[in-house]
Amino acid sequence: MQDLVPDKQISIRETFGIESDLQVPAFTVRDEHVPEVDDAYCFNRDVTLAILAGFANDRRVLVQGYHGTGKSTHIEQIAARLNWPCVRVNLDGHISRLDLVGRDVISLKDDKQVTEFQEGIIPWALQRPVALIFDEFDAGRPDVMFVIQRILERDGKFTLLDQNRIIRPHSGFRLFATANTVGLGNLNGLYYGTQLLNQGQIDRWNIVATLNYLSAEDEAKIVLSRVPQMNNQRDRSIVESMIKVAELTRNGFAAADISTVMSPRTVISWAENLDIFTDVALAFRLSFLNKCDEAERTIIAEYYQRVFGEELEESSALNLI
Repeated sequence: MQDLVPDKQISIRETFGIESDLQVPAFTVRDEHVPEVDDAYCFNRDVTLAILAGFANDRRVLVQGYHGTGKSTHIEQIAARLNWPCVRVNLDGHISRLDLVGRDVISLKDDKQVTEFQEGIIPWALQRPVALIFDEFDAGRPDVMFVIQRILERDGKFTLLDQNRIIRPHSGFRLFATANTVGLGNLNGLYYGTQLLNQGQIDRWNIVATLNYLSAEDEAKIVLSRVPQMNNQRDRSIVESMIKVAELTRNGFAAADISTVMSPRTVISWAENLDIFTDVALAFRLSFLNKCDEAERTIIAEYYQRVFGEELEESSALNLI
């Protein structure tokens, strides 16, 4: 894998359906770390161009946006079409500096215990043609973020102090990240656990793209591709109504009327649960309403009534779920 380099060029127009004459480097050989292609995935034009610029020109790309919009998947699906190996790391509170840099481990050699240095994910990825994605970048611990800061520069060499070694990035190494905020922290309570990020670090990202929710038409295509048994005239109408409810929750969130927003991922769950329970209202409760603050459920029930034309009846049985 370390010897692999991009060995061909692909057309953006032919591969992603974007009107452009640009060519992007790609691999002929498909490595085990290359994500599987999702033929139903719907690409956002601007975000796709931003990510492709990261692959083609070795730019550091941060994709920001609401949860459930497919930020990480967007990067993965582009990598899948370029045959570019891709590794995702979620920067939750359990990821430490040692996980990223490496640590000494005890192993057995010739029936003797020896201490060896085991590389962390950063030195491992830097030496390979890998697209490294840091998920939930704005949730990383401060000590972890400063480890990442050096490799944000294009020629960012990485120093392993324990090994007295300097690692130079492989020509095929690329760095991406996703975040719910742009380093501004948890201002509205929606993304508890996110941090205020060092502005010197934010400044090191060459490209910052924003991935918003899809159009209703594109969102319907994705839902129907995930739940193909609903791809008929009657059920398509139901899916369109489900998306209208989701849009009302998004508008309500933007207006600060409610604090929980329905993402495309939740709409897909609603459709999947509808296939199981065959009851639109029940599936809605189990997929979204029960996640919401009780004080806001009346507003959300009104959204449902406005679209489906029926009251969202209370059910004692559902209160037990």
